[in-house]
Amino acid sequence: MSGLFALWSLTGLLAEVPTGVLADRWSRRGALVLAGVLEAAGFAVWTAAPGPVGFAAGFVLWGVGGALVSGAAEALVYDGLAAAGAGDAYLRVHGATTATELLVQVPTALLAGVLVSVGGYPLVGWASVAVCLAAAALATRFPEPPRTGGDPDDGTDGGEPEVPLRTAAATALRRPGLWPVLAAVALLGGLDAIEEYFPLLARDQGVPTALVPAAVLVVALAGAAGAALGGRAGRLPVRALPVLLALSAVLLAGGALVAHPVALAAVAVSYGLYLAVLVVGEARLQEQVPGPVRATVTSVAGLGIELASLLVFAAWALDGALAVAVLFAVVAPITWSAFRPTPRPGAVPDLR
Repeated sequence: MSGLFALWSLTGLLAEVPTGVLADRWSRRGALVLAGVLEAAGFAVWTAAPGPVGFAAGFVLWGVGGALVSGAAEALVYDGLAAAGAGDAYLRVHGATTATELLVQVPTALLAGVLVSVGGYPLVGWASVAVCLAAAALATRFPEPPRTGGDPDDGTDGGEPEVPLRTAAATALRRPGLWPVLAAVALLGGLDAIEEYFPLLARDQGVPTALVPAAVLVVALAGAAGAALGGRAGRLPVRALPVLLALSAVLLAGGALVAHPVALAAVAVSYGLYLAVLVVGEARLQEQVPGPVRATVTSVAGLGIELASLLVFAAWALDGALAVAVLFAVVAPITWSAFRPTPRPGAVPDLR
C-alpha cells in the first residue's frame, strides 16, 4: 500500500507543472474533461484487474488526472467569472467549492455503503467509473473565455501569441509580489496534509474505533463551514489572517494535549479556521497571476503544496499533532507578509 501511495504521489509531482502548461497552451476545459476520462480509466482498471499491477496502473492514471484538474480548474473559474464581469465573486465561489468538496463526502460515503451491500466491490468500482465520466461530460459545458487580459510588461499579453508560454510563465513568475504569495499558498496548502491524520488523532483522544468515521466527519463539516466563510474572511484586514491561523494552531495544540474525545471539537474549529485562511490565500494568488499563464503558475503552487506536505508528515513523525501545530504557528506570520497589498510606486502602502 505504501508503495502504491508513493507511486501516486510521485506521478502527481511529475505531472503537476506539465499539465498546467498543457491547460494554458491547449484548453483548461479540455484538461478537466481529460481528467475525468483518465480517472474513470483508473477506476476501470482497479475494478477489472484488482491486483498489484492493476492498482499501480490505476494510481498513475489517477495521479495524472488529479494534476490536470490542479491549476486548470482555478484558472477556468477565475477567468470565466472575470469575463462575465463577476471577478469579485471568485473568493466566495472558491470558498463554496471547497466547502462542497468536503460536504459531498457525506452522501457519497452513505451511497458507497449501500452499493457495497448490494453488489460488492465491483458495483462500487463501476459506479465510480460512471460518476467520473459524468463529471467529464459536465465539464464540457463550462464556458471557456478567450485568453485576454495579459500584461505586456510580463510577456503575457493575450494578443501576442508568438511569445512562448514557457517564457511568458517564467517572466510572470518574476512579477513583484508574486513569489511571496506563491510560497505562502504552497505552505498553507501543504498544512492540509493534517487531514490524513484526523482518524489517528481521534483514536488517540479516546474515540472508540467504531465512532472514528463519525468523529472525522464532524471535523470535515467544520472545515466545510470555514471554507464557506472564506468570502467573509477575505473582507477582514490582512493582519487578521495570521491571527486566525495562530488561533488555529493553538486549538490544534490544545486538542492534541487533552486526551479526551471532547478535545476533538477544538481540532474541528482549528480546521475550519485554517481552511478559511487557505481559501483567502488561494484567491489572493489568482489575483496576482496573469490570465494567459494562470493554470501554469497555479500548478507551480500545487507542486509547492505537494512538497510542503512533506513537512507535515515529518512533523507528525517527530511529535504528532503538537509538532504540526508548531508548523501552523510558523506559517502564520508568513501569511501577513505575503498577502498584504503591494503598493505601487508613489502610493501610500496599506498595512492593514
